[in-house]
Amino acid sequence: MIFLKEGGNILKDTTSQSGKEHKPRLIQHANGPSLEEINGTVEVPKGKGFWKTLFAYSGPGALVAVGYMDPGNWSTSITGGQNFQYLLMSVILMSSLIAMLLQYMAAKLGIVSQMDLAQAIRARTSKKLGIILWILTELAIMATDIAEVIGASIALYLLFNIPLVVAVFITVFDVLILLLLTKVGFRKIEAIVVCLVFDRALQDAKDNTNNTVKRVV
Repeated sequence: MIFLKEGGNILKDTTSQSGKEHKPRLIQHANGPSLEEINGTVEVPKGKGFWKTLFAYSGPGALVAVGYMDPGNWSTSITGGQNFQYLLMSVILMSSLIAMLLQYMAAKLGIVSQMDLAQAIRARTSKKLGIILWILTELAIMATDIAEVIGASIALYLLFNIPLVVAVFITVFDVLILLLLTKVGFRKIEAIVVCLVFDRALQDAKDNTNNTVKRVV
């Protein structure tokens, strides 16, 4: 019997019961299918009409849209527009094209290999390099999320006069509750996010209407 080895670990027997050798599979899952705990939990209608199919995919689209509706992104865009006007249009174009490329590559990786980026790195790199990349990724996640935690804490302090330390713990607890809702059903999270997006859109529409009326008057 012949075994394919990688890093001292036996991956797969390359001989069948008949004694004939066969080529090993190109794709070896590192830890099972990607997002196995929620994989396949969202039912996609088949053979339905256009609107039902559109609504089925609108939930994930709303989750992606939240990143672009982030108050930090909005404030940065407004400040940049005030200072540089249309001089940053080329930067916006290039960043949008790069974001589309990254999303295309991530979708292609998931569709072809059935693995996410973390699993692909673990399957194709050594253990030491995987640990280093994992630490760098965690630091990057903390660097991007710390602004959101501080912003939410300041909002709770301004709205309800809650101490900042307590507000930070409330914000973290809020995130844990959302993660817990994945056990109930991913569609529940999508429904909550869609409600928040519509609420934000209504608030912005109200503010724009009030500002327009004040200018006219």
